[in-house]
Amino acid sequence: MENRTYVSWSFIEHFMVEAFKKLGVPEKDAYICADVLMESDKRGIESHGVNRFKPIYIDRIMDKIQKPKTKIDILKETPTTAVLDANDGMGMVVSHKAMQMAIDKAKKYGMGMVAVRNSTHYGIAGYYATMASKTGMIGITGTNARPSIAPTFGVENMLGTNPLTFALPTDEEFPFVLDCATSITQRGKIEYFSKIGKDTPEGMVVGRDGLPKTDSEQILKDLKTGNAALAPLGGIGEELAGYKGYGYATIVEILSSALQAGNFLKMLSGIDESGKKKPYHLGHFFIAIDTEAFMGLETFKKTAGQILRSLRKSQKAPKSQRIFTAGEKEYDAWLERKEKGLPLTEASKKDIMEVNKMLDLNIDLPF
Repeated sequence: MENRTYVSWSFIEHFMVEAFKKLGVPEKDAYICADVLMESDKRGIESHGVNRFKPIYIDRIMDKIQKPKTKIDILKETPTTAVLDANDGMGMVVSHKAMQMAIDKAKKYGMGMVAVRNSTHYGIAGYYATMASKTGMIGITGTNARPSIAPTFGVENMLGTNPLTFALPTDEEFPFVLDCATSITQRGKIEYFSKIGKDTPEGMVVGRDGLPKTDSEQILKDLKTGNAALAPLGGIGEELAGYKGYGYATIVEILSSALQAGNFLKMLSGIDESGKKKPYHLGHFFIAIDTEAFMGLETFKKTAGQILRSLRKSQKAPKSQRIFTAGEKEYDAWLERKEKGLPLTEASKKDIMEVNKMLDLNIDLPF
């Protein structure tokens, strides 16, 4: 395990906010963006946290394929639904607004759904679903992404990693949060493997020749050129039911584009006809369901908690110490990191030092 340098949450928030502001992101929006990134690391999901601060957000703003100021247009709205256009602004900012709109609609009418088009990477999907669960609602979100997944029996990257994410309130100290890609792994995890010099486990990525690929750095290059693709959940072919992951990825693709007349599949490559970078024009969707509109929040939380506790108390496999339910490991990670702070990788430290110098922030770094 590589050596990590722990920094305080207050430091990393301040640094990211100042960097975003320097590039033109309004202060209120900068805090939202920083909060989404930190939330990923707080949950131990390092593939979508500060690790991506520079390469996904800072670099894309500087490359002018993502706008620092997010102009949000409401294209259509009903009492329970809305369609928003993010105009290539900060995906985290429009997504925060969209889920809040869904929550507000659900408070009045029991359910709310908001679709977004022309957006950018919105960070950890669970952040938005949890916005709903914190208010006692069921939160659901999904997003399409640049092509990465090959369809079952295919080797061409067509679908994004397309998470389908749920957050449910419970009577425990943490909600049930299922936040995962519909691919067997996600591009962010491979980016993380590459940064720490680790191979990608065999079976997660397939080459154009139909053979597995494991060199993380090469995989990232091949994903861009279309010479590699991620396998859907379940794996390659039908033997391990990869068609199920393929099907769920397709559902997310449709809901992230058809409702909002947005882009899809190869249109989301981020590369134009001449090979130059262009905005991604991603689509998202957000659903909030008020449990009070059914048998009430307390009943829902109690039943959900009983189900989760029963699962964790069920018979364990030999040599297994513990059965988890979704959201539990993330809660444990937060308990460990709450006081210790954020464990920065060497690669992330280099990114922070580079951004500090590049933007003339002149912030004293604690490493």
